[in-house]
Amino acid sequence: MTEHTPPAPPPSSSAEAAPSIGLWVGTYPAAGAESPAGAGEGIWEVSLDPATGGLSGRQAVRTPAPSFVAAHPSGGVLYAVGEQEAGTVSVFTVTDPRSSDAAVALEHQATVSSGGASPCHLLLAPDARTLYVANYSSGTLAVLPLEPSGALAPEVLAGGPAQVFGHTGSGPRADRQESSHAHFVAFAPGGTHLLVSDLGADELRRYRVASDGLLAEDGIAARLPAGAGPRHLAFSADGRHAYVVGELDGAVHVLEWDEGSASGAPVQQVPLVDPPLTAQPSHIERDGDVLLVGVRGADLVVALRIGADGLLEREQGATALPGGCPRHHAVVGGWTVVAEQVPGALVTLRPDSRAVAHVLPVPSPACVAPRR
Repeated sequence: MTEHTPPAPPPSSSAEAAPSIGLWVGTYPAAGAESPAGAGEGIWEVSLDPATGGLSGRQAVRTPAPSFVAAHPSGGVLYAVGEQEAGTVSVFTVTDPRSSDAAVALEHQATVSSGGASPCHLLLAPDARTLYVANYSSGTLAVLPLEPSGALAPEVLAGGPAQVFGHTGSGPRADRQESSHAHFVAFAPGGTHLLVSDLGADELRRYRVASDGLLAEDGIAARLPAGAGPRHLAFSADGRHAYVVGELDGAVHVLEWDEGSASGAPVQQVPLVDPPLTAQPSHIERDGDVLLVGVRGADLVVALRIGADGLLEREQGATALPGGCPRHHAVVGGWTVVAEQVPGALVTLRPDSRAVAHVLPVPSPACVAPRR
């Protein structure tokens, strides 16, 4: 009797496949931040296939120069800067936030002053009750209290930011460091202090955080070498080292970090390309014991391994991007999603080799944020 071999089971249906991962992507107008509204201007909703790294997306809403966006942990609210001379922060209600496969819509709630000119970064407090805004051109840091729902607090809707902190300082690069330029906001390890990367003054500014999210000036947490131009930063897993991108000197600066005093001392400087001044590093993201740094000019994502002592070991590798100007990236589901501002695309890099896996044309993308 011939033994019967049962037929192979049918392929898994799409319903059984891992759900896609939702992303928000902020963009610039194609001709630059201060140009009239263009095709790329707005916030995009993008889906990432966690199995293949494939991307698909669409424009979700038009809003002026939303170069940085941040999502409320509820998934129901999205915040976006308006990177213009008269800076703004806009708040949107997200419809259907729980289903990453559904087409979502963004409904405008409110727009208020960002507390300065050319806002370029947003940070949501861990308790989601305060939004902090870095204003690049004016060098100011603004504090926007929020309601539990994620909406702006009534006093912010009525009068703008609850606090605005300015700063004075400059550096040796007359074309970029003529005054203070706030570029990035981060909580220091321990959560009692907020830090601002000041590209113009070569400093990390420090603010003490009160229980209600309001701030008090608390001096300078670290001074970078003259002309470094600190842009973005990341911390080691144990909080004992900070890694600061020098946009103007093309290097990563390693600071030995003291949590008690919320201060750092330089202990290492690692150039990203040779010669270093041909590069303009942008964003830095830690993925386990590896730092991923976007490098404009060279158009690379450079991987640096963090040693057991917190110092950076030799370059682990560099991925040449198919386009140019990597402005921001995020590690999502193991994939690295890179926003290439020029000529305009999102690029996914594989979790294992960081080789290019997929390219999705998107006009002038400037940041990538998980949908929550």
